[in-house]
Amino acid sequence: MIDQTTLITYLAVLLGFVFIPGPAVLLTLARATGSGTRVGVATGLGIAAGDLVHTLLAVVGISAIILASAFLFSLIKYLGAAYLVYLGICAILEKVEPDLSRGASNITPSGAFRQAVIAEVLNPKTALFFLAFLPQFVQPENGAVALQLIVLGVLFVLMGLFSTIVVAISAGSVGSFLRRHPVVVRWQGKVVGGIYCALGARLALQER
Repeated sequence: MIDQTTLITYLAVLLGFVFIPGPAVLLTLARATGSGTRVGVATGLGIAAGDLVHTLLAVVGISAIILASAFLFSLIKYLGAAYLVYLGICAILEKVEPDLSRGASNITPSGAFRQAVIAEVLNPKTALFFLAFLPQFVQPENGAVALQLIVLGVLFVLMGLFSTIVVAISAGSVGSFLRRHPVVVRWQGKVVGGIYCALGARLALQER
């Protein structure tokens, strides 16, 4: 099973991911401010469902690779590290302005849920992120690789869902804050980008 130190480190990293305004948070915020709290919550649930699909796919793929071949594990490790560094550089360089009107509509909660699920499942960046992120916290000597990946993935989904629901419920005040402080949205990319680059370097140096 996952050791305590690894689990604490993982949860600390997740806190930085899910509570810094990112695409999922901003989409939920846009839906909630434009169509109400129920639609915002439904959007968060849809994103979580999509992330759960990516988790299951990552579990199947990564487990097979780790157990089958040291060479393939090293290959996916370095590809994952390069991808995380790439994401980090893109996030640092990207210029983002908060646009809370985007995504605002009279959509129903069920429609918002379906759209969020489809958008998240079909997002290749999310799939690659899970494949690159989860292996960093897996240690084969700690037991079943698949079980470790499931635990890590479910924790990611639950914390992400919690953050989007908080945003949906607090949409009015959060939206007002971001409109008054657009620098938060601009700098969040640089913060997250730095985290991505650090994780990529950590992944490249990790032993099997």
